[in-house]
Amino acid sequence: MDRIIRLGMVGGGPDAFIGAVHRKAAALDGHFDLVCGAFSRSYEKSQETGKALHLDQNRVYESYDHMFEEELKLPDDQRMDAVSIVTPNYVHFDPAKKALENGFHVIIDKPISFTLDEAKELNKIVQSTGNVLALTHTYTGYPMIKEAKQRIADGQIGKLRKIYVEYPQGWLATPLEEEGNKQASWRTDPEKSGAGGAIGDIGTHAANLAEYVSGLEITHLCADVRTNVEGRKLDDDSSALLKFGENVSGVLVATQIATGEENDLKIRLYGSKGGFEWTHTDPNTLLYKPHEEPTQILRAGTGYLTDLAAKNTRLPAGHPEGYLEAFANIYVEFANAVNDHRDGKYKSSDYYDFPDAAEGVRGMAFVTNMLKSSKSDQKWTEFSV
Repeated sequence: MDRIIRLGMVGGGPDAFIGAVHRKAAALDGHFDLVCGAFSRSYEKSQETGKALHLDQNRVYESYDHMFEEELKLPDDQRMDAVSIVTPNYVHFDPAKKALENGFHVIIDKPISFTLDEAKELNKIVQSTGNVLALTHTYTGYPMIKEAKQRIADGQIGKLRKIYVEYPQGWLATPLEEEGNKQASWRTDPEKSGAGGAIGDIGTHAANLAEYVSGLEITHLCADVRTNVEGRKLDDDSSALLKFGENVSGVLVATQIATGEENDLKIRLYGSKGGFEWTHTDPNTLLYKPHEEPTQILRAGTGYLTDLAAKNTRLPAGHPEGYLEAFANIYVEFANAVNDHRDGKYKSSDYYDFPDAAEGVRGMAFVTNMLKSSKSDQKWTEFSV
């Protein structure tokens, strides 16, 4: 029988963007109760966050190590079941590793880790412990993305031929990291973000979305990775030609210096019988483009959607759902997996509709391969994991 899952959090203190998003997404459907946290390296800031969230101050901890240690001392019907990790990239691996090894399930913001080797080790730990790890590649949670995925799998547009995925942002068109912007500072710092800037922050989203919707994996790429803003230590602009399985070709663009753009993620997929187009600026719409017929506008919440999209939709047609709901869809599937695990019915991560540790490995491999390809004189670089 399902019950509310007791959730802890690592990160998400004052002024943290993604921590608040995770908390709202977890709360949306009533499957989680946030019971504890280590919200900041500063114990004072962690306590401040705990008070704002009305938590028991005895369960607001000075570090994640202390949290895991103290939570394990609590009776089984009181201690946390799972932990949400919402820290910068360089503080992903250690808390995830320790949580899994101490019997806690993990939901973690992307990318899964700081390096590819860390991602591989986490995947091994998931396999050896049998615990659940979900990765929040948010855009896979949108109902109309799932609609496109299901219709492509059902053969509606025939044999897939071409994939375009683009993720333009403009917020790093100027050196915000030099102006004290917290989000810009760590995302452009190789000591905190890792080897990839834009390719790690949003390029991994674009690559994951293309693989999720198409059902195919990238096999080769030919990349151009650049840094445009003077003095910046990591890339802020990238593009790549892609090869997928089944002889499908693609194009990927991930840039944070597209001046004037907000968050305009877009994917287009074309097959022998038609195509699909989806954009984040109008997420409740999916355009279906059958061959030599008028374009059809498919809308979220309508009765003609597939079961996969319908079960991820909360509201009737015409009532917009967005980013938080898509995020929450991943939390719902994570909750299903955690409850099944508790009841001895866990079916392996492939059964549940959320990105897992294996996809996290592919995300870090994407960063590694993009950088390798960009530095190479060869046209194509094999996508190696």
